[in-house]
Amino acid sequence: MRLTKYTHSCIRVEHEGGVLVVDPGIYSERGALDGVDAVLITHEHPDHVDVAALAEQRDRQPVVLYGPASLATTLDGLADALVPVEAGTEFTAAGVPVRAYGGRHAVIHPDLPVVENLAYLIDDVVYHPGDSFVVPEDVPIDTLFLPIHAPWAKFSESLDFLRAVAPRRAYALHDGLLNDYGLNVLNNNFARLSDVDYRRLVPGTRIDA
Repeated sequence: MRLTKYTHSCIRVEHEGGVLVVDPGIYSERGALDGVDAVLITHEHPDHVDVAALAEQRDRQPVVLYGPASLATTLDGLADALVPVEAGTEFTAAGVPVRAYGGRHAVIHPDLPVVENLAYLIDDVVYHPGDSFVVPEDVPIDTLFLPIHAPWAKFSESLDFLRAVAPRRAYALHDGLLNDYGLNVLNNNFARLSDVDYRRLVPGTRIDA
């Protein structure tokens, strides 16, 4: 698989001619969707799903959307393209095996509603947790995309999650709201305080998985 990390929480997966994109939100580059066959959406928040960008892409070519059933309201005119997914479901998207975990978004504040959120394990190799710290207990993780900054997270929680998953390597995720100072502090601490090969990828960076 070839992975491309885009801004914030968006990842593009290219595998044997298929193109799968995870969480193309309003902060990520629309070019991530070029030629896409299927999209995995973790939850309804706009930093994870740009409905206008998906509508424009579907005007160019068919695309299948996978995500929690609650997304139907957010997707509005795209709801007919949604394949509802529940935690524990296994399916194939753009020719790539996917397994869904979790079910709920991490708590931001007791006064705010907790929405559905799915984490996705792609081809038993790449794990994208969306806005959650759900640890997959049934399979070792090779490549973790680690949420490093969010209203629902603090550094100690992200570090404990990284240690609990214990992947071979980890890359920063959910980093679009940080300036260079914050990125430097967090990146240095994740690298220093874990035994994992951790890095932040500059948006547009491509790697093999």
